[in-house]
Amino acid sequence: MSQTSSLQERPDVAPAPRLQAVSHIDLTVTNVAASLDWYQRVFGMRQLMHETHPGGFAEVLVEPGSQIYIGLSQHRANDGEAFAEHRTGLDHVSFMVADRDELDAWQAHLSRLGVRHSPIADVTDPFPYAVLVFRDPDNIQLELIAMGGRGAV
Repeated sequence: MSQTSSLQERPDVAPAPRLQAVSHIDLTVTNVAASLDWYQRVFGMRQLMHETHPGGFAEVLVEPGSQIYIGLSQHRANDGEAFAEHRTGLDHVSFMVADRDELDAWQAHLSRLGVRHSPIADVTDPFPYAVLVFRDPDNIQLELIAMGGRGAV
């Protein structure tokens, strides 16, 4: 999260066409079968399709309630090294939840599954939100975030 308290406009840059939503997230993993099982157990995702691509293959999942799509790609050129956010590329993925109570439910769910996670951090500056952090089998950092105070959306 940026510590910028207001949106900064760039008068020297022409406005871009509008984005509607994120279409999907595609993550490179070392073992698609293990990641497929983990994402299905943790997020309740359903397998949508298998696709091949040059140098490997992917399984595409969907979370039916939100229509969030995650691709899990395995590349033959991958040397099996775990993810590290300090290298160029993805830092982490954050998913919004409805409110702080839902975040509490996620914390309990992750604990039941034995998924290591941070305590929920309640942040007030630059605006109120709460965040729960955990990692997938390839060490990719995932966050669940609730905006506002307890009970607020």
